Amino acid sequence: MVLSVLLVLLLTLFYEVLKVWRVWLSGSRLAVRAPACTPPPSMHSESASMLESSPEISLAPVELHAPGATNSWLLRVIQTGLHVLQVVLGYMLMLCVMSYNTWIFLGVVLGSVLGYFLSFPLLDQMQPLRLV
Repeated sequence: MVLSVLLVLLLTLFYEVLKVWRVWLSGSRLAVRAPACTPPPSMHSESASMLESSPEISLAPVELHAPGATNSWLLRVIQTGLHVLQVVLGYMLMLCVMSYNTWIFLGVVLGSVLGYFLSFPLLDQMQPLRLV
């Protein structure tokens, strides 16, 4: 039983580290997009001038490298693999919790707490990945 709890704890810790790794990989490819365009002068009104004065930022992804590059394709394959691994691991952990075993449940909770505590501060220290 102790080995089962430790295994579930380590799987949950790995799940949290995997989330940070995916954020780090996607952070190297995304940027904040500036406003695309302003309305034509003929359509200016009071509401349009109010909108122009307020800064608006779109969170839509912007590609930073050439679209046909081999490295961008490789990074996309890696991100897809990590996403599949994260989904499968998440479902496995959900099934562990659904066993209604108190010790397994506490292992999942403690692993999540430890994984978040250990991995998310590293996200601020990591430099974005550049695959040019």
